[in-house]
Amino acid sequence: MLTIIAAALAAVAAPQGAVAQDAGATTADSSDDQDTAAPNAAATADQGADQPTVRLPGDPARPRRTPRTLQDLIPDSAVDDPEAWAQQGAPQDARADADAIAGESLAADSPLDDAPQIAIPWPDELELPQLAPLEPDDTIQFADLDEDMQAPTLEDGDVRSVAGNLKLAFPKDEAAFPKRGEFTDRFRSLSTIAELNKNGNNLAQLAARAKSDEELLATLLRVYGYYDAQIIRTVEDNSGDSPDADGKAQVRFDIIPGQHYRFGAIDMGDLASAPDAETLRKAFEIQTGDPMSSDKIVEEQADLDSALGETGYPFAAIRAPSLLIDHDRVEGDLTMPVSPNGKFVFGEVVSKMPDFLSSRHLEDIARFERGDVYQRSLSTDLRRAIVATGLVSSVTITPRAVTQPEGDTPGTVAMDVEMTPAKLRTIAGAIGYGTGEGVLVEASWEHRNLFPPEGMLRVRGIAGTRQQLAGVTFRKNNFKGRDKILTVDAFASTIDTDAYDANTLSLVALLEKSSTLLFQKPFSWGLGFDLTATKERLKLPELGLVIPLDTYFIASVRGRVEFDTSDDLLNPTKGFRIAGQLSPEVSSRNGVQSFYVRSQIDAAIYKSMGSRVILAARGKVGSIPGAPLDEIAPSRRFYAGGGGSVRGYGYEAIGPRDEFGANTGGRSVVEASFEARIKTGFFGGALQVVPFVDAGSVSQSVTPTFEDIRVGAGIGVRYLTGFGPLRFDVATPLNPEPGDGPVAVYVSLGQAF
Repeated sequence: MLTIIAAALAAVAAPQGAVAQDAGATTADSSDDQDTAAPNAAATADQGADQPTVRLPGDPARPRRTPRTLQDLIPDSAVDDPEAWAQQGAPQDARADADAIAGESLAADSPLDDAPQIAIPWPDELELPQLAPLEPDDTIQFADLDEDMQAPTLEDGDVRSVAGNLKLAFPKDEAAFPKRGEFTDRFRSLSTIAELNKNGNNLAQLAARAKSDEELLATLLRVYGYYDAQIIRTVEDNSGDSPDADGKAQVRFDIIPGQHYRFGAIDMGDLASAPDAETLRKAFEIQTGDPMSSDKIVEEQADLDSALGETGYPFAAIRAPSLLIDHDRVEGDLTMPVSPNGKFVFGEVVSKMPDFLSSRHLEDIARFERGDVYQRSLSTDLRRAIVATGLVSSVTITPRAVTQPEGDTPGTVAMDVEMTPAKLRTIAGAIGYGTGEGVLVEASWEHRNLFPPEGMLRVRGIAGTRQQLAGVTFRKNNFKGRDKILTVDAFASTIDTDAYDANTLSLVALLEKSSTLLFQKPFSWGLGFDLTATKERLKLPELGLVIPLDTYFIASVRGRVEFDTSDDLLNPTKGFRIAGQLSPEVSSRNGVQSFYVRSQIDAAIYKSMGSRVILAARGKVGSIPGAPLDEIAPSRRFYAGGGGSVRGYGYEAIGPRDEFGANTGGRSVVEASFEARIKTGFFGGALQVVPFVDAGSVSQSVTPTFEDIRVGAGIGVRYLTGFGPLRFDVATPLNPEPGDGPVAVYVSLGQAF
């Protein structure tokens, strides 16, 4: 096959006549294929262009197509006897070359043919014409640059330290950049150099981060409305031999703020179509000509969004604002498309779970009525109130257009409420300890929606060294209105204090409106009654005698009011509280009826002294006029002492003594407490140290006499958690009576007051 190829190559290399001759022979051997013909030299040169037609010698009438492949030039005879065919029509030199190609390899040291002669002369032999010299242009002036010239800086500028190795320099004139203090603080919180300064002062890292901080400064300057500012960055090694060298690399940015851009045209989209357009536009407090600030745009966008939500536009939309900066006018045109989408009023509240929390109940706890102008805050408040029931794990409230606005008449929206129920049954427990009270363990089971809506049943029990109790409580939250609570409590208890023993059966009913952790109220109240049957007696600790139990039947009406301006229920830091209680009571003992009034006033004040110290003080005054002390059951009298009273003394251990040494209690009481809650750096500032002093006096007279004041002092710690402070107090009585212990310990949740 190699011979065939070599012969074919030789044939291609042969003169034109030979090719035509062989082509004629080939055509004769392939008379059945009338479309095959060999091209002439011209046809071969043009092959692949327009595929021109050619005519063979002796057959001028028939056009032929140029062969497409080398195989078309190889006839069948060449395949049958390649050696014989290869000897035909090829010149001797071509055959010799073919034999050399077929049978021999080219030697590596074969000489090359002579290179063709190049007739073009080398460039160095050319003679180029001379160009005409240019005439100097005297109008062109060049600046004289001093190689040693420093970049311009604010030599007498206002230099502010950002970190130990980083400074900012502002123009000396404060009017050129008024908010430099705020700007410096903001830059400090974002600067990579300031962060690097905490870990070292590597010069290479400092130089790299200086460029990043320069970009940060440029961005911040644009935020403040300075779009043509210049920033000059200087990085110094500062490790030379000069007296001022401290070996630390330094970075300084000199800021030349340039002109403060101002707001130009302001486009608010469709805001003018709203019925309250003038009021809403005033809520967006940016006017043409005001100094430009990106922060101001964000702030006023939030104010406008709030105004729309509070003025009756539940479906309003505000698209992202954009600024078009015009450097020629030194202004920026603000575009913030606003779509009010109609004004609406509240319609019905629709519960998606009516058997769980009905629509009527949800309307009762909402702070809006049908027909009130829609306010987003009231919708949010309703959601918080539903969460505060403790019956749901998630709530979604969606306004739905029922009627569309027409002219000046607003439309109506229904409030669709979707809820996911939470676990309704709870088993809870608590344990506490006080030196006077002993150990107290409490457990309870409750179902918070056994009687929908929000009807709770609780079974509770107390087991302690000085108190035992078993009771059943029914509670109806949001009863006949928002945050009103109806409670009916029936219980049996035994109490053993330092002053008396009591075995009691009691039924208490109370309707109140009080603060909760989610809704702390400035004003709260309570009104109720209780029926009590109790057997009680005083203790005679010195003689060891046992006084017989006296039976009392008591009926009372109780009322309470409280004003609260403090900032937190469990951990107040400022404000005050003042509460008053009044309870007229009728008591029957051994067939003798007595009437008296229990009254009490409690007050507390809280004052922050800097960021680390909170001073707190409280006072209490109580009186029981109307009946002699003997006709008042021991459990209804006043006592003092304990963790919420005078620390250092046992629970209810302070009171007047009779001739047998028994604590008789009294008809009046006065207490005062002072403490300093000092924040420490331990546990991330969550630990407080609290020194305190308490004092109290109880008298058998209706009016406090201050004749026998007991004082206790101590120190405590508070660990601030997310649900309130954990309290641990240790106190000692400063003027104890016989029987008072040297030290008292109190552990509980929340501050002492």
